[in-house]
Amino acid sequence: MRKIIQFGEVVEGYDIPVLNEREIRAAAGLLFLMMFISVMNAALIANFVMLKFAIIIFLTDIIIRVFISPRYAPTLIFGRLIVRNQKPEYVGAAQKKFAWYIGVVLATLFFTFTVAMNSVSPISGIICFTCLIFLFFEAAFGICLGCLFYPMFFKDKVQYCPGEVCDVNDRQDIQKTSWPQILIAFGFITYIVVIVILFSESFSEIPYDLFGLDDTGVFREWK
Repeated sequence: MRKIIQFGEVVEGYDIPVLNEREIRAAAGLLFLMMFISVMNAALIANFVMLKFAIIIFLTDIIIRVFISPRYAPTLIFGRLIVRNQKPEYVGAAQKKFAWYIGVVLATLFFTFTVAMNSVSPISGIICFTCLIFLFFEAAFGICLGCLFYPMFFKDKVQYCPGEVCDVNDRQDIQKTSWPQILIAFGFITYIVVIVILFSESFSEIPYDLFGLDDTGVFREWK
């Protein structure tokens, strides 16, 4: 039973239980994709069926991670299969467990408001947005936002952070951002704003059927 209910893996060379960050990011990407499609389905066509199923899947998966073992969490299994040919990147299990406790709280609240109470409110919207942000940062950037709060509650030093951010003090030259690069980035944002202002009205026009193949009348209904 102890081998089944455990958090983290014992790996030679590491003095604390660790997890594979690569499969965690893959799992976060899968969950983000599922939740994002479900939220868009609810927001655009007011169909909450897929979202309710997605919430149950999300809650079940993260409960298995925290209270049984990440080894048996379905999305982490899928993540392991996806990145099985990549070299593992080991991270400390303790801070991940703390972050996933936050996930359990958020998922439970989301389930309560949206599934159990069958309601829609700014509260459930904020919870949903927070979950998406957490998942996106993990999947896209390898940044565990929940892990950032770990040092606030525990005095022990955080070990084996993704990308070794716990230990890196000086950035290498390839990591440094010059002022011209910063100006280019802000210039690009300005460019996007200008494009939106200038073309939003013309871009809002419904495209016409170039080859006249629309037999369903969808374009005519939109117009």
